[in-house]
Amino acid sequence: MIDEDGGQLGVMTYFDAMTAAHTRGLDLVEVAPNAVPPVCRLMDYGRFKFDQEKRDREARKTQKTGLMKEVRMHPLTDDHDVDFKTKAIQRFLEDGDKVKVTVQFKGAQMRHPDIGRTLLEGIINRLKGVAAVERPIIMEGRNMSMMLGSATVRPRPVAAASSTTAGPAPVVPVSPMQAGVPGPQASTEPSGTVAPPRQMQAPGPVQPNVPRRPGGPNS
Repeated sequence: MIDEDGGQLGVMTYFDAMTAAHTRGLDLVEVAPNAVPPVCRLMDYGRFKFDQEKRDREARKTQKTGLMKEVRMHPLTDDHDVDFKTKAIQRFLEDGDKVKVTVQFKGAQMRHPDIGRTLLEGIINRLKGVAAVERPIIMEGRNMSMMLGSATVRPRPVAAASSTTAGPAPVVPVSPMQAGVPGPQASTEPSGTVAPPRQMQAPGPVQPNVPRRPGGPNS
């Protein structure tokens, strides 16, 4: 067993471990149930869970959530603007965002949807190795669009927990039937568990040994 400061208390019975926990006002927590014997630790379990949730919240704050960006153009967009918007799409993808590329048709341009398809396919070829087509080119009313995602997933930054506040590995509170610390006596319980301590019965009063008198009724 391990105390709240990380010191080794040695192997002890379930009753002794629970007594030590109650004496110090702490919880008995099983941290290595598969070890022989199982390893338990004395700690304030409620405080440990609070600190763990606080670290998780701080880590989520530093994680960047991917957004949905949209880049719009027209069938007659010149090559210079297409290059500029293609670089913007690449920058969005490298930041972990998804990009919806839309070609908007006006008036008579609706008669030549092949121009918009050729424009979108050209963007896919320019971003080969950078972008992955998550939704193919489709026509939605007067708009032709496609959805692009990053072809390479970059790891998100995660805030490292301070070594002074880091707790032990995931732990499970010990119930009376789960705390399996072998005691000095053999147990008939299944392997991995030890029967909870039984309350000892106090001995009854001792009857005095009174000598019989001779000539009595039973002599």
